[in-house]
Amino acid sequence: MPDDFGFAQPPFDAAQALLGLKRQLRDLKLSERGNGYEQAGKRLIELSVDNTTIMARIVKRPALAPEWITTSLRSAADVRKFNDTVKQQLSRWSDAD
Repeated sequence: MPDDFGFAQPPFDAAQALLGLKRQLRDLKLSERGNGYEQAGKRLIELSVDNTTIMARIVKRPALAPEWITTSLRSAADVRKFNDTVKQQLSRWSDAD
């Protein structure tokens, strides 16, 4: 039996979700530089948007030449999950210092 009760989820507005995600990243004390976010002069996150998707890249480890992990954010749930991942990574990186 479906649990949707006849209601469809609202369409994902990538531009609006990007604004919210940027606000959340600034709340985590990350510095915005162009399309990316830095901490202590090292680029950690890059964001870009098209009509329906936010393309987000996060580094595996902060470094001068980092390896990137690319993720497509296609729903509000994906944005929340990415934000949680950023929080976890920031915590791990600060513990490693």
